Amino acid sequence: MNIYRKIFSFSILAIVGIAAVAQVENGGVVRRRSDKEKKNEKKAGGVTDRMQDFYTVKETHDADIQYKRDIYRQLDLSKPENTPLYYPEDVVDGKQNLFRLMFGLVVDGKIPAYEYLDGREVFTDEYKIKVGEMLDRFEIYYQDGKGTAKNPKYIIEEADVPTGQVQNYYILEKWEFDRRTNRMKTRVDAICPVLDRYADYGGQARYPMFWVKFDALRPWLAQEYVFLSDDNNLEQYSLDDYFTLGMYKGDIYKTRNLRNLSMQQLYPDEELLKQAQDSIDNRLRNYGKNLYVPTREEYLAQREREEEMARAIEAGDTIPGRTVVSEDNADSDAKKSVRSRRTSTAKAKKPAKAKKPKLSSPSSSSSNGNANAAKSVRRRKK
Repeated sequence: MNIYRKIFSFSILAIVGIAAVAQVENGGVVRRRSDKEKKNEKKAGGVTDRMQDFYTVKETHDADIQYKRDIYRQLDLSKPENTPLYYPEDVVDGKQNLFRLMFGLVVDGKIPAYEYLDGREVFTDEYKIKVGEMLDRFEIYYQDGKGTAKNPKYIIEEADVPTGQVQNYYILEKWEFDRRTNRMKTRVDAICPVLDRYADYGGQARYPMFWVKFDALRPWLAQEYVFLSDDNNLEQYSLDDYFTLGMYKGDIYKTRNLRNLSMQQLYPDEELLKQAQDSIDNRLRNYGKNLYVPTREEYLAQREREEEMARAIEAGDTIPGRTVVSEDNADSDAKKSVRSRRTSTAKAKKPAKAKKPKLSSPSSSSSNGNANAAKSVRRRKK
């Protein structure tokens, strides 16, 4: 009976342990992905919802924004800073340029694209583009794939992708000053590829294709690494780092304004246009610095430095603010250095004094000896 009781108790303990492990697994501590989840992840190109949430930037609340401005920039791919977006032209060892990546994701329906509205962009479902209409509009050859009416599929050969015609990009920047952190924050909000083609009347014309939200594109950009210069071929940065760190170089071609006019329309003269672009750039980058109020001591010190530089410029100094060493000061410094070297060499050559050993005087030794002798004699007498 005792044996049966032990077997019964062990079986109950085993059942309780299995139930506890199953409960832990169902609680989310240890849980394996199902085959359906793996299949959906494979279809999404290795990008999960968790990755998408990680790369999505939360919008700053309007109550925390003190200053805000939308800036449109043109990235010319002929500039050395922007060449990582153009090369490689073809797919090489699984690597592709920015346009091939964006175009493939839009055609496959993995990320949405929106209409280019020339300064009045609205990223809502109402303005999502239809891929088939976009391909027909820009005369890109394709074939219908196996899909449904709601989710059509398109097959486009590599040679038919107009990657060589995309010589520019438009990007929408958000500049916001957050009063909680007292910092000016800038981020890329959307990217638009631009086709450069010959127009009917002659000459080249630019055709913006569509807008893609940068946050939706970031999980794929983080997987594409590029090298930024020909001197170092190590691929240290991803395309996501390239945009988030501001490694690109682009001119401001438009700012959001009430009349919805471009910079070229506001400033027809080339010189005035360049001055306006530089002025906007400097104001945005120095906006936070202008909010700092210096103390009276800092203001007076800065004013004194400016006055000294002005006097130096009037005196003919081409490099104001430098440290000028006169001949008298140079001679005195040279003499000081010579004296210091002489004293150091003299100290080094001077031998150290040898300590003389202490010798006991003969008188003291003899007296001690006689006393010891007398003592010994007395002892013998006793």
